[in-house]
Amino acid sequence: MNTNTTPEEKTELHPRNAHRRGYDFEQLIASSSELAPFVSNNKYNNLSIDFSNPAAVKALNKALLKFHYKIENWDIPTDYLCPPIPGRADYIHYMADLLGSCNDGIIPTGKKINVLDIGVGANCIYPLIGHQVYDWNFIGSDIDHTAIKSAQAIARANKLDKAISCRLQINPAEVYHGLVESHERFDFTMSNPPFHASLAESMASAQKKLKNLGLNKSKKPLLNFSGQNNELWCKGGEETFVKNTIEESALIPSQCFWFSTLVSKGTNLPYIYKMLDKVKALQVKTINMAQGQKISRIVAWTFLTPAQQEAWAQERWK
Repeated sequence: MNTNTTPEEKTELHPRNAHRRGYDFEQLIASSSELAPFVSNNKYNNLSIDFSNPAAVKALNKALLKFHYKIENWDIPTDYLCPPIPGRADYIHYMADLLGSCNDGIIPTGKKINVLDIGVGANCIYPLIGHQVYDWNFIGSDIDHTAIKSAQAIARANKLDKAISCRLQINPAEVYHGLVESHERFDFTMSNPPFHASLAESMASAQKKLKNLGLNKSKKPLLNFSGQNNELWCKGGEETFVKNTIEESALIPSQCFWFSTLVSKGTNLPYIYKMLDKVKALQVKTINMAQGQKISRIVAWTFLTPAQQEAWAQERWK
């Protein structure tokens, strides 16, 4: 293997993100030998993997979770989304900062913090990172039986089933309704919505990714670029999903401090802000994120007054 293994710092990632230094493949292989067969020198004479190979991406994720987050047992079913971990970690860290901004600059940690992950997926990545870094408790929801079964199995295999639990959302058209119980309180909710409006749009995006990797454009999109339909697209796309999320959040305004969602398409922001104004959200935050050439952002909102926010922090975080 090439001796040029020092990765460049990815300064666009959150300062606390463990992946700012890129992928140290020698360390990752030492942690997880399953990765070794997929690592070789790329055209820049640096160690890397073929990111169009689903098996290679899965092996990389296993190694990252094991090395950085002490997750010894992780796997996902065939054809399910295998997400890039650095961007997932950024969402967690930025939400930690948002909580800290409402707590005298101190990030609240520990099992007293409850998080709801809408669309946890078979991979369970957000709860794993959030618990391992900040010791938060998570509930992950999904509309897919297999995804719920897989996420629960991952939590159980790593003895995290007391900190991470999963719930099936029976109605795919609903977000919080039928899921959140009347007595429950969440310090924040999070969601990475399917941003395509159709299967055709999803497939076109996958082809574009293949082209950017220098692969044949006519090549069938590979599994790490596809996933299950509900993971990649929904009727109305990201705009409709976020609209439903906002409308339903207004029905449980005092049960969560910060509601939040990723927004991949900047063109959707004016409509989202209009919807938040319509439901009378009292405070809205937009947090910009970037990973490589991909630009995204978190939109977070709360219905709590400043006095209610202070009372929440005193009761739950101090």
